[in-house]
Amino acid sequence: MYTKNDLKSDLAAMGLTGRETVMIHSSLKSIGEVENRADGILDALQEFFADGLLAFPSMTYSLVHAKQPVYSVRDTPCCVSALPEIFRKREGVLRSLHPTHAVAAIGRDAADFVSGHEKFDSPAHPDSPWGKLYKRSAYIMFIGTGTIHCNTFLHGVEEWLPVPGMLTDYHEQLVVYDYDGRGIEVPSRRHVGHHSKWYNILAPEFKKAGALREGKFGDAGVFLLEARKAGDMVYELLKKEPLFFTDEYHEGKSDE
Repeated sequence: MYTKNDLKSDLAAMGLTGRETVMIHSSLKSIGEVENRADGILDALQEFFADGLLAFPSMTYSLVHAKQPVYSVRDTPCCVSALPEIFRKREGVLRSLHPTHAVAAIGRDAADFVSGHEKFDSPAHPDSPWGKLYKRSAYIMFIGTGTIHCNTFLHGVEEWLPVPGMLTDYHEQLVVYDYDGRGIEVPSRRHVGHHSKWYNILAPEFKKAGALREGKFGDAGVFLLEARKAGDMVYELLKKEPLFFTDEYHEGKSDE
């Protein structure tokens, strides 16, 4: 059974100092037996990154939509995995107000990090928390996911160009309820296609460029991606090949 100190040692072994901004995508069961279970895992992460900023996706895209258009920052659960749902309810954690792609965070400048997300009609605008990962030279940590495909940050890079057809050409009329119970209308577009299935194809290039390294966290394998380096690489790639993450692009290549 792993202790908090075991997990904190794993983080330090990856070269992390605890002062970084880190976004975590995770599989809880992959980590193995940990003292105090999920709370022990989150305690270890929060203690290690006490001088930095710790963030999790807190997304609700499968729960909030045109037929069920209401997102409550306090009450609407995450739809992504177990750890983010437990994390968002912890004391001191702040959650952004975007109706489908919210982020939850605690630590240095957390209020600034999550603020303003509801101002944008797309999930990952450059001034959203997903864009702030780039601006803060953050790390994106994949714990037990096996690949780096579950990577909303790269959806953001596609938005910023923008990649043709990346977003719906219509808006869903959604409503966000903030921490004070006030309703805010947030007309929202959605990401189109399954581009993330192709993200892992770049893992070897990220490693070669020093943007991606591996480690462990309990039993789980970890990929640690530098957001700025990876974002710059993907941006340059998509300027040349804007449809690189589409099925059509790769089907066309296989026919050559």
